[in-house]
Amino acid sequence: MLETLNPQPQDKILQLISMFRDDPRGDKIDLGVGVYKDATGLTPVMRAVKAAEKKLWETETTKTYTGLAGEPAFNAAMVTMILGAGYADRAASVATPGGTGAIRQALELIRLAAPGATVWLSNPTWPNHPSIIKYLKMSMAEYRYFDAVAGGIDFDGLIEDLSKVKPGDAVLLHGCCHNPTGANLDAGQWDQLARLLIDRGAIPFIDLAYQGFGDGLEEDAAATRMIAARFPEVLIAASCSKNFGIYRERTGVLIALTSPERRATVQGNLAFLNRQNYSFPPDHGARLVTMILEDAALTAEWKAELEEVRRNMLTLRQTLADELRKATNSDRFDFVARHRGMFSRLGLTEAQVEVLRKDHGIYMVSDSRINIAGLNARTVPILAKAIAAVL
Repeated sequence: MLETLNPQPQDKILQLISMFRDDPRGDKIDLGVGVYKDATGLTPVMRAVKAAEKKLWETETTKTYTGLAGEPAFNAAMVTMILGAGYADRAASVATPGGTGAIRQALELIRLAAPGATVWLSNPTWPNHPSIIKYLKMSMAEYRYFDAVAGGIDFDGLIEDLSKVKPGDAVLLHGCCHNPTGANLDAGQWDQLARLLIDRGAIPFIDLAYQGFGDGLEEDAAATRMIAARFPEVLIAASCSKNFGIYRERTGVLIALTSPERRATVQGNLAFLNRQNYSFPPDHGARLVTMILEDAALTAEWKAELEEVRRNMLTLRQTLADELRKATNSDRFDFVARHRGMFSRLGLTEAQVEVLRKDHGIYMVSDSRINIAGLNARTVPILAKAIAAVL
């Protein structure tokens, strides 16, 4: 049987990780993998997480299964963190193995509820979005999003493309900190987009992987909350990997907003899908998140450290934009300072990215997406000079 299998295309980011690891140069710079790093290159365990783990170790009495949907306290805490109060009667939710698991379960739910629906994706988007959709053999379409020349949103193209959405289609939106571009819609654009999708009868499907990494924990939830308040049905896939720094714990949640009358049925279907895919979701990370969000002191500690992380990335963005202006004697890269989150797409060619890797030991994804958090005060000028050299 297994001899019939064909090789699968290698994930570009995972391939980049392997190439970086095998590079013997001591001055190499990794801007590919999407994890936060501090000035020393370490992805630290957050102070609040350490404190919660210690408390959990002292008090945990069992490792038995959780429910199919995960612990209700985790789901409720995440709904409140993301949406605020007032959604208990509308929100069906399940814990998932990371944000990727939440995306997968949301797509499974769409396929179960509306097999003919098309899922609309921004161009560009996180590569795993189209990969999973293709694997599930679902219908997919793209809408324009990024103007690479201006380093901003192609909003006219976005509106023109999404005017073709059919009733019941799902439109996948990045709630904040767009991956891979770092370019976000402003409040007015979100409002116009919402009005269009309401008119077209579409279902918003929000990927919220970086809440707290952009303009602040509450600010980064504003667009998602606006959508939740205005649409009868919304899907929200959220990750705790970045804002709690618990990447390897695989902690995520899928929230499906619906009417109070349909909530129990939707909740049952979400539990059913969990059962089909992995039965019980992982609990360790979810329990740590719950402990942090339910304890005022731990919440304050976590928010303070998350704000340190956010401000560090903003400082790196501004410093890189300034260094690039100096190195290139142009304002071509000023948009880097305006972008938010971990990523920006620089607008370099694949050939230029290859030269950066071969000649300068600087690793980034072939479309020139860089992880801002992979930089530090020492490496920012090195990157800027290398980019100027390959232009």
